[in-house]
Amino acid sequence: MNQKELVSSLIPESAPEPATRVAIGINWTLVDSPIGTGLVHTPAKSLQGCVPIAEAGTLKGRSLRELMDLTSDPNPFARAVGFAAVNAYWNRRDITGDPVNGLDLVEDRGHKTVIIGRFPRLDKRAPGAAVIERNPGPNDFPEEAAATLIPQAEFLVITASTLSNGSLAGLLNLRRDAYTILVGPGTPLCPALFGHGIDVLAGLRVDAPEKAEQAIMEAGADKAMQAAGTMISLVHG
Repeated sequence: MNQKELVSSLIPESAPEPATRVAIGINWTLVDSPIGTGLVHTPAKSLQGCVPIAEAGTLKGRSLRELMDLTSDPNPFARAVGFAAVNAYWNRRDITGDPVNGLDLVEDRGHKTVIIGRFPRLDKRAPGAAVIERNPGPNDFPEEAAATLIPQAEFLVITASTLSNGSLAGLLNLRRDAYTILVGPGTPLCPALFGHGIDVLAGLRVDAPEKAEQAIMEAGADKAMQAAGTMISLVHG
């Protein structure tokens, strides 16, 4: 499986609903629609290829399906809008599931638990886990360690930002039998991801899009996003 195949499985043939809001904050990107609201981590401005979106000012009002085409755009800012549109389609306001934070499902099995991304309070949730970070801290492993750690993992937790940054498919290809959770407000609650080896989709249903947009414009982070919605986990099978 490659990243293109994975992303294609998330994009429906038709999604005519218009984007009623498009907002890009320093931490989060939002696309709102009549059926749901999508969130994705905003890439750092210093990331290669991050430039102003040429069509800025015209994105609101386009169909979700049209915005989804931006998932293949070379500009990371535009890609974030595309994936937020994907999430607006799948993370609908009427979706139901287990109202739990996916991180609460993590089992600490020492370095047999591998976590991609330094989530808040991990030292309390899973102090023995091996944490892999792009910008590793003192107790983290660098990205290169994934090739060694993931094949040995029994429990694998992956941040949803790996979908929009293009690394998710490669990480999933490294896993063997690990119980795998994709977690974060940017997780698309799309059952097709179960076919790619993911066991739990732990995302966010935005219940108050106006509140989410205001928090984004005021540089809100994860806690502010969670206050605008409900954590939802879908479990395969």
